[in-house]
Amino acid sequence: MQEFVSILTHARRLNAATKQLSVAELNDVAEKLQHVIAKREEEEAEAKAELAAKQSAIEKMKKELAELGLTANDLIDGEVAQVKPGKKRAPLPAKYAYTDENGERKTWTGQGRAPRVIQQAINAGGSKEDFLIKA
Repeated sequence: MQEFVSILTHARRLNAATKQLSVAELNDVAEKLQHVIAKREEEEAEAKAELAAKQSAIEKMKKELAELGLTANDLIDGEVAQVKPGKKRAPLPAKYAYTDENGERKTWTGQGRAPRVIQQAINAGGSKEDFLIKA
């Protein structure tokens, strides 16, 4: 398809591709192409008119909402929307403790990716339980 479009949009390629066609055949192709263009223009005009109608309806609704003192968010579920404050959960307590490469003591909750020191110990045959914080 891309090659076809490339031929149609370049004059030299189009001339070379149609060299074997007679003038009558070229006129027939031109007539068919003109029908395609006319149909596409109609489709674009219809789409543009539909878009303009939608935009007009939106503007009308915005105006009516403004007159009533409402916003688009007020229309959600047919009730006045209430903004709920986001609640942050408390951080999880540390479950494991380890000493990193720099000799610093650090902790890990057990969620997410395991710290390098703990992962290396597990790979060497150890267990996460070796790092458990004992209360």
